[in-house]
Amino acid sequence: MRVFYATQFVLSLPAGHRFPMGKYQLLRDRLVAEVPGVRLGQALPASDGELALVHTPAYISGISDGSVDAKVMREIGFPWSEAMAERARRSVGATISACRSAFADGVAANIAGGTHHAYADKGGGFCVFNDAAVASRLMQAEARRSQRATLRIAIIDLDVHQGNGTARIFRDDESVFTLSMHGQKNFPFRKEASDLDVNLPDGCRDDDYLHALEGALDELDRRFEPRLVIYLAGADPHEGDRLGRLKLTWDGLEARDRRVFDWAWQRRIPVAMAMAGGYGTRIEDTVQAQINTFKVAAQYAARWQNQPR
Repeated sequence: MRVFYATQFVLSLPAGHRFPMGKYQLLRDRLVAEVPGVRLGQALPASDGELALVHTPAYISGISDGSVDAKVMREIGFPWSEAMAERARRSVGATISACRSAFADGVAANIAGGTHHAYADKGGGFCVFNDAAVASRLMQAEARRSQRATLRIAIIDLDVHQGNGTARIFRDDESVFTLSMHGQKNFPFRKEASDLDVNLPDGCRDDDYLHALEGALDELDRRFEPRLVIYLAGADPHEGDRLGRLKLTWDGLEARDRRVFDWAWQRRIPVAMAMAGGYGTRIEDTVQAQINTFKVAAQYAARWQNQPR
């Protein structure tokens, strides 16, 4: 399974900052140690032209050279730096590479990504550029060039926070189906309309969560036939997450991941995965949730590799 990273770009954040920057290197180290068959690849930066498939030229330029309004950076939650701008580009580039690899291999992943709070003209909630949106538009452009066909994509967003930026970007686009399953009372407090929103109450536990997921995937199946899934596998529904407010156990999270990958496998739909959020009281818990997800993904990648060609 091919996995793309940009862990060499570490942002210098103020003491006490809520974003767990160290989780990406910890995850990469554990992938090497614990998940056989993973092939790591360094993410290339998304170009201005690729970003412009979704984002406005003024916003791209402002992030690139630091001229972006200070209010926008406050909404994002990071101080501007050249490393921040480069990391944001490479996070998008990693999801682009994961999508291309998924078409070849069935399953591929980005160690970071899932930056679903970014709109066309602004970021927010630790999200600078919207990797799933840019990758979706680029994969569609490549499909039109090579196959003269419209590629239908489902973004299955199981981060605990609603994918408001993604929903807004694809609001009038019938070729991309946005499914967001999230805490009803959690950030963002002003939500956008996805194609399918599943609002969960605080304290939601495994059984209720999995029942809701089953219903959401059934409805997706009724309404849409994707040829690519981009899966945002947030660790933040876990009961140990500081910001999540849900109560999923390790077993519940693993069952969630298996259900998504099994749904796609049954239909032979490639899956590109991004990690999205995770803010465990202990950073080790966030990394554990993510490594568990990668282990499930690797099992389904092996199924793809072993099927008759």
